[in-house]
Amino acid sequence: MTRPPLELLAARGTDLLVRVVTAACAARELPELAEELAGLVVRSAEALTFCDVYVLDEDDRALEAPGRPRVPLGDGDAGWVAAHGRARRHADGRGVAIPVHGDDATTIAVVDVRSAGPCREEDVALAAALAVLFAPVLSSCRRLRAAKEREHAAERFAERAVEVQEAERSRLSREIHDGIAQRLAGLGFHLSAAERALPDHHPEAAEQIGLARRLCELAAAETRAAIGGLRPPVLDDLGLSAALATLAREAGAARLDVTVTVTGELENALPDHVQTALYRIAQEAVGNCLRHASATCVDLLLEHDRDRVRLAVTDDGVGFSIRDVFAPGRRPGSYGLRGMAERAELLGGRVSVTSRPGGGTTVEAVVPVPASRRRGPETGRGDAEGVSLPARRGR
Repeated sequence: MTRPPLELLAARGTDLLVRVVTAACAARELPELAEELAGLVVRSAEALTFCDVYVLDEDDRALEAPGRPRVPLGDGDAGWVAAHGRARRHADGRGVAIPVHGDDATTIAVVDVRSAGPCREEDVALAAALAVLFAPVLSSCRRLRAAKEREHAAERFAERAVEVQEAERSRLSREIHDGIAQRLAGLGFHLSAAERALPDHHPEAAEQIGLARRLCELAAAETRAAIGGLRPPVLDDLGLSAALATLAREAGAARLDVTVTVTGELENALPDHVQTALYRIAQEAVGNCLRHASATCVDLLLEHDRDRVRLAVTDDGVGFSIRDVFAPGRRPGSYGLRGMAERAELLGGRVSVTSRPGGGTTVEAVVPVPASRRRGPETGRGDAEGVSLPARRGR
């Protein structure tokens, strides 16, 4: 009768059990755990000279082992064992491939051992016992690997989505600059020339040409502002902090006092697409203060925490009723807020709005920092009526 794995290992002495526990707890990620298990098998056996631990890939189509070529399912001894879920001895009798089964009895890995001569049954039994004990740890590592891959895929998708959006904004900016802006500049030149060439005895015509020239200048100024809003050069050249400072200065020209506070190593920690999304959220929030809030002061706070970045835009304006703005069939003023929520949600974050009539408004965006760029403090919140926005369009 086959002895249980723990009993078989315990018969080898407590030193082996200590090594098993140490290996299982020390390396929790692939491929390090596979290497540790392979080394443990060889060190613990009496006559095994080599061991490879192959782990099934994410698609369940091939086996992967540190420093070894991928083995498609069904190929060779290890591939056959992965496909059939049963142990198989090498044709020369000097090795055996042993399946490692997961929680649902499917094969998740293969322990492939070899020896200088015919494999001893005691060593094969030891390798099989270690495979049983390490099965839950390998399963956990595979799930962790899959979760990390999904996280990285989501980060790549968000980065690509923001890149596409910004590329389109850049294209529109160039087209407006090279098309409409140039036409307006030419029109302004000709209107000025017509105004100068008009005889003095046509005051009404001169007045109309002057009005047309001023409207042309206003349209040209609005066009330049639109170009700057589509893709602010300072964001590319100097980063998020400088772009927010520029946004504050531009709002100051419209008599809105914007104070910017930035904490944390933002430029070092945040990838470009996250900085771009946060700038767009701040831009929309400050724009709402100018268009709707009748505010005089705005506090813009950007905090970089250990695993997230928080943007809060707080104004002293008239505020509004959350229920009224987001009630079905009511005013469509929430589209800008929905756009901010979509940007944050694309990055795995969220946007919340806190406001009440006469009490000002706070728009807060919290975005996770990509796992590969994590570092450092945190902060609190206000207490007015609030709502966390789902990122869906319209009503």
